[in-house]
Amino acid sequence: MFGADKGVADRLDGSKLHIGIVQARFNENITNTLAAACRAELLRLGVQEAHIHQVLVPGALEVPLALQAMAERDEYDALIALGCIIRGETYHFELVANESGAGVTRVGLDYDIPIANAILTTENLEQAIARQSEKGVDAARVAVEMANLLEELS
Repeated sequence: MFGADKGVADRLDGSKLHIGIVQARFNENITNTLAAACRAELLRLGVQEAHIHQVLVPGALEVPLALQAMAERDEYDALIALGCIIRGETYHFELVANESGAGVTRVGLDYDIPIANAILTTENLEQAIARQSEKGVDAARVAVEMANLLEELS
């Protein structure tokens, strides 16, 4: 939820991590801002620039396949999905939102890799703009925290 109390996170040292980012180009003004906020937060958390690998895909439905290809390389400690789906006048919004979300989750579970899902699903452009920076930061923090948690649990 926007503006929700997210608690205080630990495990936010990214200095030893390799992070992969998949960014959808559709609604690129929003996804570029998501990506910039995400990358800036990863760097702030200590992830080295050389250890951040970002790829672009056409839209949210293509994100899971690119995540899968990155997961198969076994080079990343966590992955991040960035996209923006804005409701239109047809059922297509629900299809894209549901299928991309399910695909992201499936890749994470199938490959045992944390994936921070920051594919925004909003009613309108104004909602997307209001969330773009915060959700980019959130995605970076989730990826780093979960990568460190899984390392502790293994």
